[in-house]
Amino acid sequence: MQVSETLSEGLKREYKVTVEAADMEAKVTDRLTEIAKEAQMPGFRPGKVPVKILRRTYGRQVLGEVLEQAVNEATAETLEKHELKPAMQPKIEVVSFDEGADLEYTIQIEVMPVFEPMDFATLSLERVVADISDDEVGERVNSLAQQFKEFTEGAEGQAAQDGDTVVIDFKGSVDGELFDGGTAEEHSLELGSNTFIPGFEEQLVGVKKGDETAVTVRFPDEYQAENLAGKEAEFAVTVREVKVPLPVSVDDALAEKLGLENLAALKDAVREQSEKDYAEVSRGRLKRALLDVLADNHDFEVPPTLVDGEFEQIWGQVEEDLKRQEKTIADLDKPEEEARAEYRDIAVRRVRLGLLLSQVGNDNNLTVTQDEVNRAMATQAQRFPGQEQQIFEFYQSNPEMRAQLEAPIMEDKVVDFILEIAQISESKVSVDELLRDVDAEDSADEGAGDDDAGSDTAAAPDEAAADKPADKDDK
Repeated sequence: MQVSETLSEGLKREYKVTVEAADMEAKVTDRLTEIAKEAQMPGFRPGKVPVKILRRTYGRQVLGEVLEQAVNEATAETLEKHELKPAMQPKIEVVSFDEGADLEYTIQIEVMPVFEPMDFATLSLERVVADISDDEVGERVNSLAQQFKEFTEGAEGQAAQDGDTVVIDFKGSVDGELFDGGTAEEHSLELGSNTFIPGFEEQLVGVKKGDETAVTVRFPDEYQAENLAGKEAEFAVTVREVKVPLPVSVDDALAEKLGLENLAALKDAVREQSEKDYAEVSRGRLKRALLDVLADNHDFEVPPTLVDGEFEQIWGQVEEDLKRQEKTIADLDKPEEEARAEYRDIAVRRVRLGLLLSQVGNDNNLTVTQDEVNRAMATQAQRFPGQEQQIFEFYQSNPEMRAQLEAPIMEDKVVDFILEIAQISESKVSVDELLRDVDAEDSADEGAGDDDAGSDTAAAPDEAAADKPADKDDK
């Protein structure tokens, strides 16, 4: 076998490989000899068919098998000899080959970059931690108490207001036709809860027991039932009852309802949960800061094909989001060419960070355990009640989907590994400050376009799944 390098440009390599005709003929003969051991043909005893006759019958088929085998073996040997680590599947192109002739083909590959990760001990980062005040705990306890408030029948002629509950019968129709799921009797609806279609609850403010009214609303364009999405609907509503909330008591009785000893124990539990919630926000900010620093301190070349794949994924998400908003590329706040260039820079960053994190994980023997994968599968399965077994089987039989579960777990392990080495200081801020800074960062990301695709805090293999700070409303 003869191998000559015909291109070495950045991470791109190309080789011309020649396998002599004699070697190819030997492989063909060996394969025909194997076939002869079991071949059966009229006029010959089993296993006694001459190779010459088998060549006439199976020659072209064997030639194809030998070609594939020779290319695979020669390619593997070439990669090993030149110590190449492909970033993608090598592209093979057969230049010439026929029976009795040399095999000539080319190998085109992009190789993984060689780089040295920075000394993580030189990193100095700040972890901001929420200083949870008694007022914050009190607000959460009051909010919790609202979930357990009780109602009583309003006075005769009581007009419903926000916060009241109306017990209603309703029938919904589109274009005069009743639709599935649009009819109910004695349904309790708390006004102001925003649990119904936007605009529905507002039109019931002021109704009284015994009233019959019509409510007209438009289903959101992204409504889950496609036959109703964007359609205008009319609901015939009968008000059976108007109920008003009783004063909410924040006391030991409330705590006992929740299985706790007293109000003090309830406040302690709420404070502990708050600390866990805001710890996730803090970790998200610390991780984002770490990735920014890593990106600033590593500037190695990345495989163009990986960047192309990442960019296409990002751009596809941009187009999908615009379509959902009934917009086009022309509606972006900048020329398409400029937007593409910005998103390609983000793709480069993601790929570079992904390669860096992957190498750190490999160099330090970090792995994802089966228990961790099982927990991730269980989390996914919980999203589909009644289909848990099918979800488990789906991931177990699809290596690519399983890899998508493992990627964010591995990424977090690498991030935690680096943070253990880095110098981390800690400062306390108010909850408002913590969340206000998060909102500012999210706004900056949205300014680049799509929130996920535009947020360049994501890196392959799955930095797009990085801990994203929660909105204050979620807390």
